[in-house]
Amino acid sequence: MNNHTLKVPIILAISAALLGGNAAAQDSAAIKAINAPGLAQHIQILASDAFEGRKPFTRGEDSTIQYLAAQFKQLGLKPGNGDSYFQEVPMVSISSKPASDLVIKGKAGAVSLQYLEDFVAATRQVQEQVSIRNSELVFAGYGIVAPEYHWNDYKGLDVKGKTVIVMINDPGFADSTLFKGRVMSYYGRWTYKFEEASRQGAAGVIIIHETAAASYPWKVVRSGWSNSKLHLQTANNNQHRTTMEGWITQDAAKKIFQLAGLSPDIMEKARAKDFKPVDLHLQTSLEINNTIKKSTSHNVLALLPGAKHPQECVVYSAHWDHFGIGEPVKGDSIYNGAVDNATGTAGLLALATAFTKLPHPPARSVLFLSVTGEEQGLLGSEYYTAHPTFALHKIVADINLDVLNTFGRTKDITLIGFAQSELDEYALRAARKQGRTTVPEANPEGGWFFRSDHFNFAKKGVPGLYIGPGTSAVGRDVGRGKEMIATYNRLRYHSPADEYDPATWVMDGMVEDVRLLFDVGYQLSNENSFPAWKKGSEFKAYRK
Repeated sequence: MNNHTLKVPIILAISAALLGGNAAAQDSAAIKAINAPGLAQHIQILASDAFEGRKPFTRGEDSTIQYLAAQFKQLGLKPGNGDSYFQEVPMVSISSKPASDLVIKGKAGAVSLQYLEDFVAATRQVQEQVSIRNSELVFAGYGIVAPEYHWNDYKGLDVKGKTVIVMINDPGFADSTLFKGRVMSYYGRWTYKFEEASRQGAAGVIIIHETAAASYPWKVVRSGWSNSKLHLQTANNNQHRTTMEGWITQDAAKKIFQLAGLSPDIMEKARAKDFKPVDLHLQTSLEINNTIKKSTSHNVLALLPGAKHPQECVVYSAHWDHFGIGEPVKGDSIYNGAVDNATGTAGLLALATAFTKLPHPPARSVLFLSVTGEEQGLLGSEYYTAHPTFALHKIVADINLDVLNTFGRTKDITLIGFAQSELDEYALRAARKQGRTTVPEANPEGGWFFRSDHFNFAKKGVPGLYIGPGTSAVGRDVGRGKEMIATYNRLRYHSPADEYDPATWVMDGMVEDVRLLFDVGYQLSNENSFPAWKKGSEFKAYRK
């Protein structure tokens, strides 16, 4: 990747008349506005206990969105939604609690699974109580219907009233000749599994967790599902979705297959093209009690109008939300979300500051979009792209900030979703100015491109740039960067341990990365062309 040839049109020279002189000189004040003290101050405030983990519908939301709006207003940015810095996002909070263990019955006996230890289950249907009764279990492989890959795990299968058990990820995770190989497609995401089961008419859907294939341990599933879940409000109260959605551990899946008289290698057989779904000849029933609250959360939007093409827009996005107060871990119940995503939110504020330091505004408008509900399924960005403040075909790109570098400078920058669009070349160009290079994500099987807010823009045809920390740390042992990222994912990701620590955080890498994103957005905001999706991208057709 170091020797990439730029394939996008040569970046247009920025008009001296527009900028009032040498571009590099004019950039310096903006670049300097992105600095360690400024980033650290925002992170320390946003990730403090006073913000209570920044969960939507809580005092934490109120504190967060008011802080963001005040910062944008202080910078002199215009409200991004008419005369308001806020966009209302109607949501429903559903706190689901199974009334009992999940009991699987068959002729050979029964298996009882304990809530949180062995399984989690919830519903999207807005009812105080839902249940499945004597629902037949079917193992449907990966639970995928993908005509372009000649794959259909539901072929010839009627699952109406039944509960399907499916595996996480997609066949390419096990066989590089299938799908996109180790690069996870959207078919591998847990959100897709639930969506497809609903389309098929299933009563319930259960995903088998596996740490490598999911890219996170069971404790992440457990903590995320032990609290209330948020969803966008719909006209039919989500009655089109399955009654029950859930996960089981790998050990629980093996017990179920054993009860069905099957070997656990049935999961390996599901990786073959000729696999057919298996009726397990088992049944289960489950009642779920729900506490429901309908309310409104908020996206926060601030706008720098363009000088020449104000109807065209470059979007910078970052989600402000986290998990709030949840299941205690070692006596701590506040999920502060310092890295995820106080860092990205601080980066968004730093970028907003930088653009206001330019002596003249860029040709195109720049929208700073801080969205809600990312941790609940990218809800705020889904709502924004369904109710955009700019025509979608006029949005040049979305540059997304989520989980920034906290361990120091790196020789590289990670491009998540590499080879999706020409934004790769913009990032490479900006990295080279810093004496750095770009690398594809180390574990594309984790499906990271589908796990943050740029994805909702991509589904509407708008290219998205999403970077991750580099892996080659400057002045450190080879592999130190990868080690730090892996340690965070293992010990602090989506847990109360994700806290700001000024004693151990090294901010200069974050500064350099945010400055790189400023460079990319600055270039895009002064061009006349639009970056394109690359051949082979599943999103290319949407832009047309």
